[in-house]
Amino acid sequence: MQNILNKTMWMLLVAIISVVSIQSCSEDPDGSPEQLNLPVMEVSDITLNETDSDDTIYIDLKLNGTNMTNAVLNFAAISGTATSGIDFEVLTAGKIIFTPEEASKTIGLRIVGDGVKEINESFTIKFYNPINMTVKNAEIKVTILDDDDNTAGLQIPTSGYTTPTAYAGYKLAWADEFDGSELNPANWVYETGTGSGGWGNNELQYYREDNLSMVNGHLVITAKDQKFAGSNFTSSRIKTQGKKAFKFGRIDIRAALPEGQGVWPALWMLGTNITSVNWPACGEIDIMELTGDQPNRVLGTVHYGANLNERQFRTASKFLQGGKNFQDEFHVFTIIWEEDLIEFYMDDEKYYTVTPATTGNQPYPFNKTFFFIMNVAVGGNLPGNPDATTPFPQSMIVDYIRVFQPE
Repeated sequence: MQNILNKTMWMLLVAIISVVSIQSCSEDPDGSPEQLNLPVMEVSDITLNETDSDDTIYIDLKLNGTNMTNAVLNFAAISGTATSGIDFEVLTAGKIIFTPEEASKTIGLRIVGDGVKEINESFTIKFYNPINMTVKNAEIKVTILDDDDNTAGLQIPTSGYTTPTAYAGYKLAWADEFDGSELNPANWVYETGTGSGGWGNNELQYYREDNLSMVNGHLVITAKDQKFAGSNFTSSRIKTQGKKAFKFGRIDIRAALPEGQGVWPALWMLGTNITSVNWPACGEIDIMELTGDQPNRVLGTVHYGANLNERQFRTASKFLQGGKNFQDEFHVFTIIWEEDLIEFYMDDEKYYTVTPATTGNQPYPFNKTFFFIMNVAVGGNLPGNPDATTPFPQSMIVDYIRVFQPE
């Protein structure tokens, strides 16, 4: 009996010791669970240069510490000023797995290159739901430095026709001399994209802000042979709609123009009532347009019509003589615009007049307020498409736009 009792007491003592041992192993003195010694993933912000062509880069992920089993981590790329699918593409699946034998992994990125001057851009990579690991940096920033000069090789003419800053009987109502480092947002807004039906003309370009530059007191719109968002060409288009609009006066625009089959620069105007009556009822005044296959010719044109089915236009040409073209030096394109009258000039030589007789049985829409548009289109109904003879890039260089109105 005594032996049985001693044995029972001994077993009870062993049980008590085991419980105490288990508790002491599983809890810290403060009662909280012991922290596991998990490996730590480290990664840093990255800065890279954008080149003229697409480039693949890799972000290194380092796992420090002992990895006893698979360590798993999810990630996602979040667009910022750099946009997924346009400026970059993630090539690695969104789940990273470190096996016990692995201490490093990579995330592959395709950085979309181009030759267009643009701002430095960035996006974020966020890490979440780590398993069997911890993360030192929950997110990193990827910065893409632009290495392009939109005006590389650009030659701004140093000669050409110019006009005064004052005329007898007129006052200067508005002007943009393009002297700043950026496009003045008080005067202009960008139009971007491909427009409906290629801006109604089956044009081929994608309009971007990036194709516009300010260079030594000049506005430069550059058309490029560049694939972007499904288009094969890029350019820029700006307008004063909602900013500046005018009715009547003398308008001078000094510009040097691009050349090449399929290149189509224009300095033009639309009626501000386009939002209510649509085109062509709003009226269109093309102060200057050029088709690059005839670089020595500009056109002055008006479009009108009660509705789209009755649209009409009238146009006239002005040629340079002596083998010169409009790329060689600056010229001034002018309209003198009055009630029931528009006169078109090139370097103060009148070459076309529009009156209500011009529109015949269609309404004359040009006695209303109009806003300005400047653009360089590529391809379209008027110039046709570029071909192997077309040199790119091509730039329209605008020195100034001035609006004078009667005193």
